[in-house]
Amino acid sequence: MAIESNLFMNGGRNDMNKTMEWITANWFLIMALAAVGGTAGMAIYRFAGLPSEKQLKKVREWLLYAVTMAEKELGAGTGKLKLRYVYDWFLTVFPWMAKLITFELFSKMADEALEEMQRMLETNNNVKELVTNETTNQCNN
Repeated sequence: MAIESNLFMNGGRNDMNKTMEWITANWFLIMALAAVGGTAGMAIYRFAGLPSEKQLKKVREWLLYAVTMAEKELGAGTGKLKLRYVYDWFLTVFPWMAKLITFELFSKMADEALEEMQRMLETNNNVKELVTNETTNQCNN
């Protein structure tokens, strides 16, 4: 019985040696597969972490408010300064989303909010008053 267990142990060592030899001979393949797997995992993680449409809607609503306040604070003709002001504010209000939204996408969303604000300024006297600090005469009948 001692002889049989000794043979079994030696056979186990041979298998272990073969495995180690294979790993040593193919380490670059193993590392390449690990890198591909890690990259794929990171891409899936980032995709899954993208903001939902509901979250983006809230950001767009907030952006409308933020660009309106920036217009009130900084006035017309200060486009880049207003964008920086709103972006810095965005970083404090939505720090987790700032990691997912590129500055280019943010800038595009801010431009859309500015267009919406311009439409509101043309059609809504209350918004115009808020931004320009002018009081318009309204007749109450």
